[in-house]
Amino acid sequence: MPLVVLCGRPGSGKSRRAAELREALGGPERAAHVVAEAEGGRSALRAEVERRLSRRDVVIVDAGNELRSIRYELYCAARQAGTARCLLHCAGGAGGPDEPPFEEPDPSCRWDRPLFTVRGEEPLPLGAIRAALFESAPPPPHRSTRTQPLQSCGFLHQLDRVTQDVLAAVLAAQRSGAQPGETIRVPGVAEGLVLSRPVSVAELSRLRRQFISYTKMQPSDENLPQLASMFVQYLSRSIQ
Repeated sequence: MPLVVLCGRPGSGKSRRAAELREALGGPERAAHVVAEAEGGRSALRAEVERRLSRRDVVIVDAGNELRSIRYELYCAARQAGTARCLLHCAGGAGGPDEPPFEEPDPSCRWDRPLFTVRGEEPLPLGAIRAALFESAPPPPHRSTRTQPLQSCGFLHQLDRVTQDVLAAVLAAQRSGAQPGETIRVPGVAEGLVLSRPVSVAELSRLRRQFISYTKMQPSDENLPQLASMFVQYLSRSIQ
C-alpha cells in the first residue's frame, strides 16, 4: 500500500506529523507503519521501507530525507512495489552546523511529487493526502525498476553461488577473530572488505537478497566475472 515520505530539517515536527498520519491513515482495513531513521543509516532505512511495503499497509517514513538522492531511492522503491506515494515537507526547524545541508523538495521533479507542505501548527491536508494515496493510480514501474527476464539460464545460478561464497568468506573471517577495521579477503576478489563493526548472519543474508534483487533487474552475462567484486562493493557501501 502507499508510501508517505516525510522530509524536513531537525526540529520541524516530522515525528509529530508521522504520529498524526499513522492515526489518520491506519484503521481496521489497513495498518500504518512508521519507519524511523536507525543506526544503520540510509541503507538500513531503505531496506526497512522495502520490507514493509505491501499491497495492504501504509508506510510512513519519519526521517530527514534531506537529500534528493535519498528521496529518489524511496520513489524507486514505491514504483517497484507498484504503490502510490507522496512527499510531506515539514517546513521550519533549524539544522545545526554538523547537520547535512537540506535540499528543498522541488515539485517539478517526479520523485518530489505529489508534494504537500506544512508549517508549524498548520493542520495536515488529510483530504488531499488520502486522495493522492488511495484514489490515484500508482505510476507504472520504470524500466530501471521493472524486473527483467534473465538473459541466460545460468545467470541466476551463478549469482546465487557467488553471493553465497562471499558470505561464507565474511562469516569465516569473523569466526576466526577478524576485528572491525581489518581487511577481509574474499577468494577471487582483488579488493578486500573492511567492516566497521561485526555483522550478523541475518543482516548479511538480507543484504544478499537485496543485491540479488537489484542485479536481476539488469542481468548480463558480461557481468558474471565481476559478480563477486560487485557484491563486495555493495556490502562495503551498505554496512556502515
